[in-house]
Amino acid sequence: MKTTSKHAGRPMVVVLTGAGVSAESGIKTFRDNNGLWEEYNVMDVATPEAWRANPELVTRFYNLRRVQLGTVKPNPAHLALAELEKHFPLQIITQNVDDLHERAGSSQVMHLHGELTKMRSTVYPNDVYEVGYREMEADARCSKGTVLRPHIVWFGEEVPLISDAVEWVSKADILLVIGTSLNVYPAAGLLHYAPRRSEKYLIDPGDHNPEGIPGLVFIQEPAGLAMPLLAEKLIRKYADD
Repeated sequence: MKTTSKHAGRPMVVVLTGAGVSAESGIKTFRDNNGLWEEYNVMDVATPEAWRANPELVTRFYNLRRVQLGTVKPNPAHLALAELEKHFPLQIITQNVDDLHERAGSSQVMHLHGELTKMRSTVYPNDVYEVGYREMEADARCSKGTVLRPHIVWFGEEVPLISDAVEWVSKADILLVIGTSLNVYPAAGLLHYAPRRSEKYLIDPGDHNPEGIPGLVFIQEPAGLAMPLLAEKLIRKYADD
C-alpha cells in the first residue's frame, strides 16, 4: 500500500478481523451459540469432499449466506476502521467472507478465507466471478464452460494468501485484532509475526486473552463499542493536526 503525503510519517496500522465483527451486523458465526454449526455439519457444507459428494447442498448453504449478506449493513466497528484509513496507512486482513469492510469504505482488504459474493472455476482457479448476493445453481458455469464453485477456502484446503498476510503483519506499527477467538489457524498465528516494538490491541468480548504476545492490550468489549473509541484514541495520539 502506498503511503500518501497526508499519511507520511504516521504508523502503519494492520488489522486482523474475525467472525465477531460480522456477528454484530447480524451475520451468524460458526462457533458461537446459535451459530451455523447447529444447523449444518461443517463436513457436509464446507469441505472439498462435501462439494464432490453433494454440490446441491453446498450450493444451498452458500446461497442462504449470500442472500442474507445482502440484507445486513456494516456496523460501527467497520465504519471506525474505514475512518482510520483516512488518517493512517491501513491494511485489513479478514477471516470473514463477507464484504462489509468494503461496503464501510475500507480499500485495502485481504480475504484469507475467500469471498462470499464471488464464485470461481473448478478448473481454472484464477478465473473468479462476481455474483453479488444472488442465488446460484449447483451446475452454474463460467465463460469457458467449467463448473463454478464458491470462492471460499474450505476446511482441508490451503490458505493461499497466508504468506502475504504474514508480510503485512510483520510491517505493522500498530496491530489491531478484532472479533476473533484466535482458534482458527493459520490465521491465529499471525499475531506472532508482529514486531515486538509494535502496539498491539485485541478487541473481543470473549475470555481468551492469549499469552506470549509482548505488550498486548486486551479490550474485553464488543467490537462495535470498543473500536470507535480506540480509533478516536489513535487519531488523537498520532494524527491530530
